[in-house]
Amino acid sequence: MDGTLVDSTAVVEAVWGEFAAAHGVDLDAVLSVSHGRRTIDTVADFLPDPHQARVVAAEIEAAELVRLDGLTAIPGARDLLASLPDARVAVVTSAERELAVRRLTAVGLPCPTVLVAAEDVAAGKPAPDGFLRAASALGVPADDCAVFEDAEAGLRAARAAGAFTVVVGGHESPTTRGLRRVDDFRQVRARVEGDRVVLALP
Repeated sequence: MDGTLVDSTAVVEAVWGEFAAAHGVDLDAVLSVSHGRRTIDTVADFLPDPHQARVVAAEIEAAELVRLDGLTAIPGARDLLASLPDARVAVVTSAERELAVRRLTAVGLPCPTVLVAAEDVAAGKPAPDGFLRAASALGVPADDCAVFEDAEAGLRAARAAGAFTVVVGGHESPTTRGLRRVDDFRQVRARVEGDRVVLALP
């Protein structure tokens, strides 16, 4: 969701900057591993005590809940989602459910019925659990799904799930080799044919 449907970069970097300053860790190191991952998984990389990590992760999530200024929808996201039936759309996010709903609502995007959030899976991205759960909820195999992702963790998760994976934005890594890519959703068109969605990509 963050970076794919919602541009929350300024808020996310501010919150992680506060975490880095409070705990004496390098912000660049934090940002290099945080994108697309659950808060608890990132915090645990830097705070090895499990109890402390849980407490700090909860504090970060609480801070994010009230910081909704400066969020914007990724260009084209609103029109693309409006063109799709709810029964064929899922959001799989590393954010907690409440935060995901608040951010989507803040930028005027619909919250689909199938929303798999951080608390819904035992293993977050890059594990494929979230995408597999979403596909099951939609009633389709994962390899019949298209996943749009901007972050390394999410791209690895989508590929591990067997989904048709599209990179949103400029991220480059060995994971992105051979994948289709769009700058944003203004380059994507969708039409419904029976119970299937057909996508047109550049």
